[in-house]
Amino acid sequence: MKIILLGPPGAGKGTQAAKLVDLLKVPALSTGDMLRAAVKAGTKIGLEAKSYMDSGALVPDDVIMSIVSDYLKGDDCAGGYILDGIPRTLVQAEKLEGLGVTIDAALSLEITDAEIEARMGNRRCCPVCGAVFTADAVNPPKEEGICDKCGANLIIRDDDKPETVRNRLSVYHAQTEPLIAFYKERGVLKTFDATLPIDTVEAELKKALGL
Repeated sequence: MKIILLGPPGAGKGTQAAKLVDLLKVPALSTGDMLRAAVKAGTKIGLEAKSYMDSGALVPDDVIMSIVSDYLKGDDCAGGYILDGIPRTLVQAEKLEGLGVTIDAALSLEITDAEIEARMGNRRCCPVCGAVFTADAVNPPKEEGICDKCGANLIIRDDDKPETVRNRLSVYHAQTEPLIAFYKERGVLKTFDATLPIDTVEAELKKALGL
């Protein structure tokens, strides 16, 4: 099964991807993961990507999709995969189809900008182990400001700060949101209310996928 997760930053794509990985026993792939793997492997296309990354420039679509193409040919993807953050644009989606990839389901987690800003503003992260908590009653640390797992002081990440969140949402609406209509036209789009509890969203995803 080949699945794409859609939705704005903070909608819960990473959380649901991890649950689907456990359920389907297939890998979840992100652009960052694939870029880092290609750079580490020292492939020609990986070194080309590294040159853009080192200069602080955006990696062009052609380079990204070449890396994606190579990665999807790997043995670990033979039984399917979950794509999180790729494709990010209509150009990338069209190039993915050009590679002969047929998507079984595009799962769109829907939530308003106001709800995202509130959610991200409540998020607290551990700079040591990466654990994530909230400052509200949803998933608070046992001791305020302290990571349950390693005892480090929790922080608000720079990309969770209000101005950054608004900028990220603006980029999402301009570049990635058009993919919802793209996959709806192909008859594979399934939408979900991302404001519901995590377990409820998981159950709805499983139901939609016939699992």
